[in-house]
Amino acid sequence: MGEPRIAVAEAAGVGIDGLDRPTEDRVILLPTAVILADGATALREDELSGGWYAEHLCQTLAKHLTDTPTADLRALLSKTITALAQEHGLTPGSAPSSTVAILRWTEDQIDALVLADSPIIAFTQQGPQTLADDRIANLVIPGGYRQRLRTGGGYGPDHVAALRAAGRNFGQRRNVPGGFWVAEADPTAATQARTASWPRTDVTAALLASDGVSCGVDDYHLFDWPTVLTLATTSGPAAVLARVRDAERTDPNGLRWPRPKRHDDQALVLVRF
Repeated sequence: MGEPRIAVAEAAGVGIDGLDRPTEDRVILLPTAVILADGATALREDELSGGWYAEHLCQTLAKHLTDTPTADLRALLSKTITALAQEHGLTPGSAPSSTVAILRWTEDQIDALVLADSPIIAFTQQGPQTLADDRIANLVIPGGYRQRLRTGGGYGPDHVAALRAAGRNFGQRRNVPGGFWVAEADPTAATQARTASWPRTDVTAALLASDGVSCGVDDYHLFDWPTVLTLATTSGPAAVLARVRDAERTDPNGLRWPRPKRHDDQALVLVRF
């Protein structure tokens, strides 16, 4: 089979202070794999950034995928989390974190892994199949910053304070049963990743997205994944990012779509087989 055609689009969002800063999403392309990671925004200035962690995670994971290209994806992710924790002295519960999405292919098979909210959508002969981790979305935390935004609180210093309070609540549910799982300093999280495999002949294309893009499907309902595929194929992945941004600009205070920041980092990868 021929090599897949890959297109990538990325755009930086804003920090919790509403100011521009570099994206904390990362994308790495390998000869037979794509890695996408979305670093969690640090809520305090003295914390290591999620972008720092996502960068090191992707680089180390890429090395392991290159050295052992057909190894179990969960095992490779576990090995990566362990290596980063040991090398940088990271402690579970207080370390930076990141989502992970991996798409890998051979002549015969396509494998996928997702941990936390960066989905992969495979377009197969049977229709689109979404591999997603919805455990963060399903957490029920009453009130908080979202309720404040819904009632007109808007963004600003009070929002930052509410966001930090929500972060403490989420932190207690990170990488524990009944909570959500994310790449951080505990390799046990890798065993909780969602995985899927398909015969390569069944898959025509795949999308990998950070939640700054998937929100356009899951939260804003601007389009469905087949429409995203069509737009990304005909106009390029950046056109998808622009549609999401345009929608967010119509809701500058988070009344319609309460969200941590006016604009999140965006990353979208289109792989056509």
